[in-house]
Amino acid sequence: MKLVRYGDIGAEKPGLLDADGNLRDLSAHVADINGDMLGDGSLDRLRALDPASLPLVDGSPRIGACVGNIGKFLCIGLNYSDHAAETGAAIPEHPILFFKATSAVVGPNDAVSMPRGSTHTDWEVELGVVIGSTAKYVTKETALDHVAGYCIVNDVSERHFQTQLTGQWTKGKSCDTFGPTGPWLVTRDEIADPQNLAMSLDVNGKRMQTGNTATMIFTVAEIIEHLSSLMTLHPGDVITTGTPPGVGMGIKPDPIYLKSGDVMELHIEGLGQQRQEVTQDA
Repeated sequence: MKLVRYGDIGAEKPGLLDADGNLRDLSAHVADINGDMLGDGSLDRLRALDPASLPLVDGSPRIGACVGNIGKFLCIGLNYSDHAAETGAAIPEHPILFFKATSAVVGPNDAVSMPRGSTHTDWEVELGVVIGSTAKYVTKETALDHVAGYCIVNDVSERHFQTQLTGQWTKGKSCDTFGPTGPWLVTRDEIADPQNLAMSLDVNGKRMQTGNTATMIFTVAEIIEHLSSLMTLHPGDVITTGTPPGVGMGIKPDPIYLKSGDVMELHIEGLGQQRQEVTQDA
């Protein structure tokens, strides 16, 4: 299934896409697409519905983040071997973990607004993993059983804030609007292999990132195993798993960063696409 949240900010409704790509309303069956309904039992009940019996949604409503009330937004850094190479960083021995504030989460096509003083705002297309059932001390062999589904995340990053403001990367990752998520939550049964998904990101129509999840240093299953040994993962938690090469700060000899009016377009195989216009906070 492709689950969707649509409507005005703060008033999103649950929906799904039918086989023809039509948006259908799920409000009579679930209150929201969030941790309360991401377990296998709840998802199986939705699968049993006849999409044709669900009301069609008129027009072209705003699409919100595909998960509501995200509990933890966990991010893995330097997790693509080819991205580590472009930054000159050593291959990490363990997954590098940082957090993104959930207040950064926006819809997949909402504007990305650079904060005051930003001069180094960058892009990062990433595979997002949405937890569907509680995971504590799980092994990589069973880790994917705890996944509800997958989505696209743009891990927008202000590199000066990230590296020069003293402290952890979280400072440059958590600015408002720096977490476009969606458009869909694609349930795990539709993604045969999360380690073989083509991905790309364009800025102003120019291809900047081209990659595949096959070059991840730590697989989705290994990431879940590692994180669940450190903390309990709960339904509705989101893990974003790193980015392939082609980020602005990696461009040689002169890095390129976003400016007001730029347009980012992201795509991951099977997970849809995002489009954000860049603006500047007043």
